[in-house]
Amino acid sequence: MTDKNYVTEMTNIQGPSNKNKKKKKLTKKQRQKRKLILFAVEFVVLLLLLVALYVWSILSKVNFEDFSREDAGINEDLDERLLKDYTNIAIFGLDSRPGTSYDSGLSDVVMVASIDNDTKEVRLVSVYRDTYLSVGKGNYNKINSAFAKGGAKNAVQALNTNLDLNITDYVCVDWNALIETIDALGGVEIEVQDNEVSYINSYVDDTADWVKGADRTHVSSAGLQTLNGTQATAYARIRYTAGDDFMRAARQRIVLQAMMDKVKSAKAGTLVDIVNEVVDDISTSFTVPELVSLASSVQKYSIAGTTGFPFQLTAGTFNGNDLVVPVELDKNVEQLHEYLFASEDSGEQYEVSDSVKKISDYIKESTGVTEENTQIYDLDKWLEMADPEWEKTHSTEDTEKQ
Repeated sequence: MTDKNYVTEMTNIQGPSNKNKKKKKLTKKQRQKRKLILFAVEFVVLLLLLVALYVWSILSKVNFEDFSREDAGINEDLDERLLKDYTNIAIFGLDSRPGTSYDSGLSDVVMVASIDNDTKEVRLVSVYRDTYLSVGKGNYNKINSAFAKGGAKNAVQALNTNLDLNITDYVCVDWNALIETIDALGGVEIEVQDNEVSYINSYVDDTADWVKGADRTHVSSAGLQTLNGTQATAYARIRYTAGDDFMRAARQRIVLQAMMDKVKSAKAGTLVDIVNEVVDDISTSFTVPELVSLASSVQKYSIAGTTGFPFQLTAGTFNGNDLVVPVELDKNVEQLHEYLFASEDSGEQYEVSDSVKKISDYIKESTGVTEENTQIYDLDKWLEMADPEWEKTHSTEDTEKQ
């Protein structure tokens, strides 16, 4: 066999193998392209890992506490049919003075945020801090003392027990978290009244004495203006003008509404900065994925209304204590559920649980306050200041005004 024939024969025998080898062999251009693709994939994976580590690093600073339904003190006889399409969250604001922590202390802010899961509309309800309610273990006192008696767990239990709610999530903040958030948003727009200026400036000084690095700039005049974090926190603390603590609760909701307005137009980077700033100043029951989910969709939410609770109340000295007393708690709870959950077209009416009826009976017996013998306190002005749309969802025609 000639050399030429040998080569031809060997080529025919090894042909398929050689062809496969040629298919696997890449040109220089193809090798560069493959390296580029591998580099891009590795870069994306690395980027995702870095983002995940970053998110975990900032959110792991949060004080997490998970509540079961039993932990949350949800009434066993609660009818949850009207609540099933809503997420209810408790919001507590603590005094930031030294010695306070997320395990104790009075909660100056007690709110319920109810979110319609379909429309993303949020309704805020301030529970007046001096309201006489069950605060756990058979004790009755001002609702803000529930936190002092057992932290967020006991405070959530008190809200569920007294108001027939199914709250299992909460967020607890202090002055520092509020200041940092508002400053990161570039301040909030607030209409300051003439009689509020001196009180704001007094509280600015007091707040700055307790919060390290807080700005001490005073407000120079009344009118619509941008308040920084310290000024807005001071504004929310005012309770010595007309309306007392009822107006303070209204101011707190005004500040939250103003913050929501700023969040709507905030850039994603700003929101990340806010999370990074405040996570070590809050306590919450939300898990990391839940916080990430809420933060990513916050701009979809809108505040549909704000109000205070109780709706029908009286205020005065009872058994030696200055209290806000609900005029028949069970009827107030019915009105609360209508405000938060009942659709005009649903045709369903909420029936208060026996658990709430027992609490209502005890409050009537211990204070002597009933519809028949009590003049109901007029809250309309303070509610309207916090929520201009309030009149559309409330009727006070049958209410006897003080």
